[in-house]
Amino acid sequence: MDAVSNKQAKGGAAYACGKVLVVFLDAGLGEWFPNQVARQLPRVDFKEVWIVGLHGEVTDEYVYGVTQLDLSGVAPPICLVRFGGNFDAWDVARLQ
Repeated sequence: MDAVSNKQAKGGAAYACGKVLVVFLDAGLGEWFPNQVARQLPRVDFKEVWIVGLHGEVTDEYVYGVTQLDLSGVAPPICLVRFGGNFDAWDVARLQ
């Protein structure tokens, strides 16, 4: 939330208008819930805000939770993106 607020405050609407903001979570908390994160973010002037975070423990693959903060207030889309351990294969599963 701080990263989004800082970017918004950097220049306000003039700075954010028409831009896409991608926030990478680095909380080290394991599994996270994109809906909960998206609901806590402040309103912004960016065209789109995407949140990406490692989802669960890394075993033989990397799984990232990806959500777009829907600025209209409807439920945000949530996807899990899986990468093979060598990043040689990937797939996307939409959860919501």
